[in-house]
Amino acid sequence: MKKLTAFLIAFGTIMFGYAQVGHIMQGIGAVNTSMGGAATGQAIDLSGAIYWNPAGIAAFKGKQLSIDAGLFLSAPSLSSTVPTPGGPMSGTTEDERGASVMPAIAYGWNKKDSKHHFALSAFGVSGFGVYFPENMSNPINMPQSMGGFGTIRSDYMLMQVGFTYAYELSDKWSVGIQPLLNWSALQLEPNPLASPSMTKGYPKTDKASAFGAGAQIGLYYNSGNGFKAGLSYKTQQYFNEFTLKNQYLDGSAAPDTKFTMNYPAIFSAGLGYSTKQLDIAADYRMVNYESTDGFSEEGWTSTASVKGFGWKNISVVSAGIQYKGFEKVPIRVGYTYSSNPISSELAFFSVPATAIIKHAFQIGTGFQLGAKGRINLTYHHGTSSGETSGPLCNPMMISPSNPYGAIPGSRVAYDMSTDLFLLGYHIDF
Repeated sequence: MKKLTAFLIAFGTIMFGYAQVGHIMQGIGAVNTSMGGAATGQAIDLSGAIYWNPAGIAAFKGKQLSIDAGLFLSAPSLSSTVPTPGGPMSGTTEDERGASVMPAIAYGWNKKDSKHHFALSAFGVSGFGVYFPENMSNPINMPQSMGGFGTIRSDYMLMQVGFTYAYELSDKWSVGIQPLLNWSALQLEPNPLASPSMTKGYPKTDKASAFGAGAQIGLYYNSGNGFKAGLSYKTQQYFNEFTLKNQYLDGSAAPDTKFTMNYPAIFSAGLGYSTKQLDIAADYRMVNYESTDGFSEEGWTSTASVKGFGWKNISVVSAGIQYKGFEKVPIRVGYTYSSNPISSELAFFSVPATAIIKHAFQIGTGFQLGAKGRINLTYHHGTSSGETSGPLCNPMMISPSNPYGAIPGSRVAYDMSTDLFLLGYHIDF
């Protein structure tokens, strides 16, 4: 057991290049992602059950291991407009971040005829990041000496390691609990959380780390006649402060910044129905950003630093169908809808985290390898379905009627699309 735990942590540390452009993963691994992330009331695979409803691991018998890796590509763009004496000046910058790696590993075990089920997991569950290079034709990416922010770069990732336990209350009901340990990292350029220098502007940061903890509980029901249901609640994941080491663009040192960024609480409810040839799943989720440190705060401090993102709670609907009519080659399709946590008046403050995917579409399949192994493949495409936009803001323009310092006649907007290719391997021992 100690060796397996060490392997899980090492796997996450080595492979975890970046969780996802966007803050919360809609699904984990090839199977769960292909089902749109729906798993609270339909435990089709081990990783999806662990991620969304710990009680769902009671649906699996014996020992099994799932390993998934994905290549994530995103195409965000950032546009801005400012008024000038000669008329509005507008421009657009394309992101140059490149591809990111997404890993997931889960191991579950249960003794024959036992009502006790266990699992260990290491998932990259959250992240955002952009790289908009300096651009003289886009006002927001003009150098700080000219009133812009210059290069805008962000990198946030969150790794989550969990131990899951589920108990079968009866042949239909199971309960589960999952203590969670978290590691996150954050890097910003420029750092809007720091107070700017009157002569040197905003500094940039080195990468800082923070550790956190939380838990998840769940309830799972399987009627035995095809109908299934589940409920789960993941608590807020509480982190210690990031200590961001700052440096001005001229290379001189700047005061450190301390910032707390927790992971939001998530409530999930799901339904499922299975026949010999079909598995159907649908989930609803509420993500509580409004009570989460780092996301609930909004606007400026008295020293012109940013308090937080000011995100609102969001609703997420996930649905998927698995067709099992082809022998040993299931076909899965999924869809995910997410509301936007960013209001137009606060769009400016989320420029480092532009990944808002409203609609996501997935298709996947699997191939049997011998009697116990399976290969799973999934393709995802997501779109923000339009821009998130609002005015540019300046703390020097704050007034009782203009609390965020909105600049009249200005505009900032961002949108994006995403593509993800996932490969997974599952073995039943």
